[in-house]
Amino acid sequence: MNTTPTSSRIHIAIFGRRNAGKSSLINALTNQEVALVSDVAGTTTDPVSKAMEILPIGPVVIIDTAGLDDTGELGELRVKKTYEVLNRTDLAILVIDGTIGLSEFEENILKVIRDKNIPVVGVINKKDLSQYSEEDKRKWEEKLKLELIEVSALKKHGIEALKMILIKKAPYDDRELSIVGDLIKPGDFVVLVVPIDKAAPKGRLILPQQQTIRDILDNDAMAIVTKEHELKETLQNIGKKPSLVITDSQAFLKVSADTPKDIPLTSFSILFARYKGDLEELIRGVKAIKKLKPGDKVLIAEGCTHHRQSDDIGKVKIPRWIRQIVGGDIQFDWSSGITFPDNLEEYSLIVHCGACMLNRREMMYRISYAKSKNIPIVNYGVLIAYVQGLMPRAIEMFPLAKMIYEEE
Repeated sequence: MNTTPTSSRIHIAIFGRRNAGKSSLINALTNQEVALVSDVAGTTTDPVSKAMEILPIGPVVIIDTAGLDDTGELGELRVKKTYEVLNRTDLAILVIDGTIGLSEFEENILKVIRDKNIPVVGVINKKDLSQYSEEDKRKWEEKLKLELIEVSALKKHGIEALKMILIKKAPYDDRELSIVGDLIKPGDFVVLVVPIDKAAPKGRLILPQQQTIRDILDNDAMAIVTKEHELKETLQNIGKKPSLVITDSQAFLKVSADTPKDIPLTSFSILFARYKGDLEELIRGVKAIKKLKPGDKVLIAEGCTHHRQSDDIGKVKIPRWIRQIVGGDIQFDWSSGITFPDNLEEYSLIVHCGACMLNRREMMYRISYAKSKNIPIVNYGVLIAYVQGLMPRAIEMFPLAKMIYEEE
């Protein structure tokens, strides 16, 4: 549980007014002093996350947020950050301060939560300090059309009942999303090409590589890991034709040249475009590159922050490739981390990373938000396959994506 990546956990976010006891509730749920608790309104400023496990849901991330009624210029920014948390929320907890009762703040956030089709659990906190009646509770439930669970986060009363409701409401993806499991069968050999260069983390593999190996093993197949310069020798000596070769996108050209045409080939980034987002929409996005004109603006977005190398993929290589295709200058902007820009209308294209540090809901939000603004979006791996002329081969095993790519 402790090693489950944050992006693979169910994200449970807690919303409510200042001093409603959200931080106390997260401490009670985790049974740890995770969030700072104070009688001073507005103690929580930025969202605070805690990884834990709630059985039988499994690994989750609990997110504490700033109060919805925060005031002033800084308070407005905190409220904006709180609403942004919804973009990565799988399950919401709406907290009402029992000593104050229902207000427009809870009603407003609940509407936004429901507009985003996020399951929600309602909580009345401070039961031990409150004087509301059963009739008050019934009226609040009718107004919100939501069952309300009574708790005292401070005394930890009602917490187990709340956990049971969370278990019932937790979203389960019955599609059983798989990185590569539906492309292979038990006993298959899968060759993974993993360059070890200055960008590779010392002493370990990057997260998509680790997750892909685990998915292969979970499906009773065999993962063979090699570097790009040893691929040809690896294929000659394993004694069995692999069912699939998966490469880091930046080694695509060499790996394609060294992999026989009768062996399927794709990249980690294309697999994650499907696993974390919408491969077909990203294929549509890459076709927009040929429509770019000198002077257009392109946003390069990454879901995490990292130390940039001298020849960084997002800062250097992708801008260079796009400028070469366009034949003129393009203006680039960059964003990183959990914040996604609001001003997408300025851009003619969004180029997104592989989203290994984002959960699926966050990446799907970013794709759908771009689509709602009519801004094409593509990810790194799809773009690299396109600029290197390897797209048809890289998506051969995905018939719908291939059909979309071949459309005029």
